[in-house]
Amino acid sequence: MEGAGGKEEVRFCRRCLTKDMPESAYFSNLYEYIRQIDPDLKAEEKEYERRLSLCKECDNLMNGMCRICGCFVELRAVMKKNYCPGTKKRW
Repeated sequence: MEGAGGKEEVRFCRRCLTKDMPESAYFSNLYEYIRQIDPDLKAEEKEYERRLSLCKECDNLMNGMCRICGCFVELRAVMKKNYCPGTKKRW
């Protein structure tokens, strides 16, 4: 769907389950959501990347999700106030 200026609008399906969304649309929505988070709430980019690199080394990471808490690690790591849910905190 095109909006003003010929750009494609990103639409969020507020009543869709992830299983009902095409995979590419789901991940587009995930990253669009991250982009729209208030910058004051987000971790600095360097810290965000550090957190993600630590998650990638963790045995509890599976398909982008934390097996301890069930979150998508990209969403958990982007928020300044969040922390690793493991008993031995990685970040």
